[in-house]
Amino acid sequence: MKRRTLLAAATLSPLLGGCGFALRRPQPLPFERLALVGFAPRSPVAEAIKRTLPESVTVVDAPQQAQVVLEALRERRERGVVASTSFGQVRDLQLRVRFGYRLSTRAGKPLLPPTELLLFRDMSYSENIALAKELEQDELYRDMESDIAQQVLRRLQAVRES
Repeated sequence: MKRRTLLAAATLSPLLGGCGFALRRPQPLPFERLALVGFAPRSPVAEAIKRTLPESVTVVDAPQQAQVVLEALRERRERGVVASTSFGQVRDLQLRVRFGYRLSTRAGKPLLPPTELLLFRDMSYSENIALAKELEQDELYRDMESDIAQQVLRRLQAVRES
């Protein structure tokens, strides 16, 4: 049975290549130089965006050298209590990351209006394992910042200068 499956896979794989099947590739960005402006010095969202950008795009320091400028208007991590016990101990938390930005040309012509992204995750909490929950919280924040970077990248891919 295993040999038949292997033989069928070996027979069908050249046929898939011949029919034009190819894995989906990301859309290329319509620019080659990007400036990140308004971010905090060690901004986790800026670092996630830099990691997400394809190799064909260079992040430059000065907006005058860039074709487009991504300006951070707001970047904030928030945390709120969702549920607590009858004794006032926290049971569930909600973690949020807010990121507001706009995209323009180096001359200041808007390509994307001011946009705000808000992601949130719920997390259970226990005082008994506070250190582990703090590590989980950091991981959830990193995950949300990575998701924001992916969303920004998809919106950058859709930008067309008119």
